[in-house]
Amino acid sequence: MSKIPAEKMKVAITQMLADRKPRKFVETVDLQIGLKDYDPNKDKRFVGSVKLPNVPRPKLRVCVIADAAQMDKCKAAGIDFIDAEALKKKIDPSDRKGKEMKKWSRKYKLLFISESLVRQLPKMGGPFLTKWGKYPTVVQSNDDITAKVDEGLATVKFQLKKVLCLGVAVANVSLTEEQIRQNLNMSINFLISLLKKGWNNVKSLYLRSTMGKPIKLY
Repeated sequence: MSKIPAEKMKVAITQMLADRKPRKFVETVDLQIGLKDYDPNKDKRFVGSVKLPNVPRPKLRVCVIADAAQMDKCKAAGIDFIDAEALKKKIDPSDRKGKEMKKWSRKYKLLFISESLVRQLPKMGGPFLTKWGKYPTVVQSNDDITAKVDEGLATVKFQLKKVLCLGVAVANVSLTEEQIRQNLNMSINFLISLLKKGWNNVKSLYLRSTMGKPIKLY
């Protein structure tokens, strides 16, 4: 059960949307989390994913590392794609930080990869993508690519790493206030279920749009 009253959550969402300035892109709605009484070096680092009820519209940008068959499906669905050879060209052996590849990956919220190309991923910058939290989701040959993308966009992953703060995208500003509230509420409740002491491990929760000011929820 959430400790944040429904009315307080609604007011925060209304304020977040009202304070926004016009942008040339669709801003993400982020939940920023501060934890307490956790030692990432000793305590088990939690990880979990939850599928939210409302998929952001318009879609956040995604890209498929595609084989020939998936390229045709991506073209038909209007989804960005890149083939294996084009991706390999973004890797400069002399650049240990993968600057060109990082610039490319930053454009996308999620990456996907055709099942037939998974074994080639280490040669296509797989270690970089893992480091940046952009490891691609596998798409089977018989998958509906649009449905797979929708499922990915509606899924939020919580993962504790080395620091006691984390942030997740729970919606974007194209959704209605009620849809944002539903996604936010489900995300918070799922997070609490992952924590060893529940709400006692929560130091703070903030809501914000990509370019907006943080609004305190808890």
